[in-house]
Amino acid sequence: MMLRVLEMEQKVIEAIKLVYDPEIPVDVYELGLIYGIEIDDDNNVQVNMTLTAPSCFAAEQIPVDVAARIKEIEEVKEVKVDVIFEPPWSQEMMTEEAKLTLGFL
Repeated sequence: MMLRVLEMEQKVIEAIKLVYDPEIPVDVYELGLIYGIEIDDDNNVQVNMTLTAPSCFAAEQIPVDVAARIKEIEEVKEVKVDVIFEPPWSQEMMTEEAKLTLGFL
């Protein structure tokens, strides 16, 4: 049971990694914009995410893109993406790979 959830979570993460902030050449997962992924027994997916800035011009499009990519996973039934701003995003939330790509390391 636990393995199935981990496999689904990995599929969801891989799908999310296909979504990029249009202003930054790094995917939203590596940027640290994904705060949480929950998958229930029926393969309904709940994602809590944030944006680099509330005024980001792509603020409406990025969560839609995240949901669309997750919905492409055959086993997924429903997807809900909530945008939250607590805690506020900061550069410390980026992965080492993202920091390298953006020249912060």
